[in-house]
Order: sequence, then structure tokens, then C-alpha cells
Amino acid sequence: MRIYLLLMALAAAVTFLATPLARFLALRTNAITAVRERDVHTVPIPRLGGVAMLIGFAVALTVASQMPFLQPLFDGAGGLPLPWAILVSATVVCLLGVADDIWDLDWLTKLVGQVLAAGFMAWQGVQLIQFPVFGLTIGSSRLSLIVTILVVVTAINAVNFVDGLDGLAAGVIAIGGTAFFGYTYVLTTTQSPGDYSNIATAVMACVVGVCLGFLPHNFFPARIFMGDSGAMFLGLTMSAASILVTGQIDPARIDVGTALPAFVVIILLPLAVLMLPLLDMGLAVVRRVLAGKSPFHPDRMHLHHRLLDFGHSHRRAVLIMYIWTAVLAFSAAAFAIPNVPVPVLATGIGIGLALAIWATLRLPRQPFPRLNR
Repeated sequence: MRIYLLLMALAAAVTFLATPLARFLALRTNAITAVRERDVHTVPIPRLGGVAMLIGFAVALTVASQMPFLQPLFDGAGGLPLPWAILVSATVVCLLGVADDIWDLDWLTKLVGQVLAAGFMAWQGVQLIQFPVFGLTIGSSRLSLIVTILVVVTAINAVNFVDGLDGLAAGVIAIGGTAFFGYTYVLTTTQSPGDYSNIATAVMACVVGVCLGFLPHNFFPARIFMGDSGAMFLGLTMSAASILVTGQIDPARIDVGTALPAFVVIILLPLAVLMLPLLDMGLAVVRRVLAGKSPFHPDRMHLHHRLLDFGHSHRRAVLIMYIWTAVLAFSAAAFAIPNVPVPVLATGIGIGLALAIWATLRLPRQPFPRLNR
């Protein structure tokens, strides 16, 4: 655990120090988010925060490759080791996001770039090889590739959709990623007691670290936005870790010690971690298609916008989204803890849901202000 926490701290520190550099780069390249009708900010804000995240992630992975505990994970058998494959794909989507942050690419160009990055990662071995329900295996390599690309592209765009308030996307991924990190670590220690090294755990430690390092610069009032470069980077790395757990572990080997079958827990946690981004994206797509518009047509009806319109302040809306993410993600992760009594789990989840509902509906509210910053 100490090694993973060290990686997390290193990723956070490097990202924190690199973010002012990313802000300077954004100002020099005019990668600035202008004020639009649907936006909450009232002055232009530089973006390209994803560049700092990528630097923190790359440095942490490079250091991990030199640690005796994790070095075997970076040994490739005739191909590119999985951690490096994830880093290459993350670099591709981050650079794609940089181009979009500077030149505002059309949605088709971004989609093609996302597919290529996800396809490369899947081609190198980060792909779903089984669906963990009743031992079903994806028998066709082509189908496995297609399903993996679909999952990765969906996650990328889900994180992008939820990135609408200062600190929202980074905080949601940090909280959900922490739950997923704990889950993968517990899973590793129970399934291989003699070797705690695990690619998904290492990747998640780095992802949580970059989010924590970026948040001080990004929380309200933000001095920099992560931009598409950051949102797409986070979506790809989160989905990569989820695929390595969900699609490459045999549920028959897992004893979660709860009333839920192992395959339910394996599927539930990745969904719970990204539940709010996925829900927000799903509602947006349905809403826009029913209105006869493109699924990528922007509007001001996302979940965070609804909280603002309900009367919550900017900070409070973000914190409420944090609470819902924590309740969903940690409730799902709790099912992976062996031998926890079901009544205890049910009580904890009930308390968490009650707190989230109370925060959403009963906290003091105020009319939505357009704050000058």
C-alpha cells in the first residue's frame, strides 16, 4: 500500500507544480474558454489542464517502472507493456484534447481520434476478453476490440460531459477513483497474497494523484480548466483500469463475502464510479435527440446546471455532486470487502443515501448568482 500511496503523492505533486506551466501555455496559445450563454464562469479562463495531468501521470508511471515491487508489470512479452500502452493512448487523447482546446475541433474529428487511441490500447492488450456473467467469454477478437473501443469512448465522453463546474470532474474522478483504487487493492491482496503488484491499482493511484494535484488550481474560483485534454485523459485512464479488472478477471476466483454474486460486484463498481457522468451523458443524449438535435449539441441542462437552477451556489452544487459520487462509489466498493455483514452494509448505504438526498433537497439554497471573478 505504501508504494501505491507514494505514487499517488508523486503524481499529485508533479501535477500541482506543472499546472502553472500548463496555464502559461494556454495563455500563449490562446487556449481560453470564452464566456458563452450556457457557461457559469463570467470571465475567460485558460484551459489545457490536461497537459499537467499527463505530465504527472507520466512521471509517476516512469518512477513506478523503476521500483522493484512494480517493475515486473512493465516487462512486455513480445509487445508493448500494458502500462506503457495506456500511457501512449492517454498521450494521444490528451494531445487531441489540446488541439480541440486551441482550435475547437468538430465532433467527428474528436470521435475518430478517440477511437484510434482506444483501438491502439485494445490492440496492445488492454481489452475486454470476457463479460463477467456466468463465465461468458468474448470469443471473437474482433468483437472484443469493438466492445473495448465502445467502452473507452463512452467513458471519455462521459467525463467530458460532466466537466461543467469548477473542480467538478477532477473531484468526481478523484473520489470515485479512490473507491476503485481501494477495491482493486483489496482484490489483489485477497487473490494473490504473495504479490500485491497490480497494473489497475498502480494506474488508479496515479489517476487519483493527478486529480488531487490539479484540484487546488481548479476548485472554485478556478484559475485554469482541465479542458478536453484533461477530460479525455481522465476518461481513458479510468476506463483502462476498469477494463483490466472487469474484463480480465474470472469471477469464479473471487470471494466477495457478501450476498451479491461476484460478477455483480465486478460490474457494479466501475459503473458506480462513473455513474454521475454516465447518467448525465445518457440524459443529455436522449434530451437532444428527442429535440431533433445532435447528441453533441451543447445546452444548459446538465445535472450540475439543474442544481444551480434549483438554488444551490456554485461550490455547494459541486460538493453535492461529490457526495453523490462518494455514496455510489464507496457503497459499491464495500461489497468487495470480505465478510462484512449485509445489515451493516445496508445501514451504511442507507445513511449515505439519506445524507445525499438531504444535501440535495434541504440545504439552504439561494438564487443562482453569476459571480464575477
